[in-house]
Amino acid sequence: MKAHTDLKKDDKVKIIAGKDKGKIGKILRVYRDKERLLVENINMVKRHTRPSATNRQGGIIEAEAPVHCSNVMLMCNKCVTPVRIQMRRLDDGKKVRVCRKCNEIIDA
Repeated sequence: MKAHTDLKKDDKVKIIAGKDKGKIGKILRVYRDKERLLVENINMVKRHTRPSATNRQGGIIEAEAPVHCSNVMLMCNKCVTPVRIQMRRLDDGKKVRVCRKCNEIIDA
């Protein structure tokens, strides 16, 4: 059974474990099947590539690698702290994410 994550693309997250602990970045991509996230300028790795038709030069390319979703926490816009979230249903039936500290709606 896969773990459920409420994180989405363009969310601001704080890294809570690993070599980049304490850094804040924006989610670029969510890999739901692998429970991983690609976060901007976090978990940078160097890949050695050889010249090809698409990459004429080759050499060492630095890029982000995915991090596990359990190693990040969502940042609340109002509290400006990493927070846990809860799901709440509005009067019109729409489900939204809510900050547990300040009860502010996170989804715009």
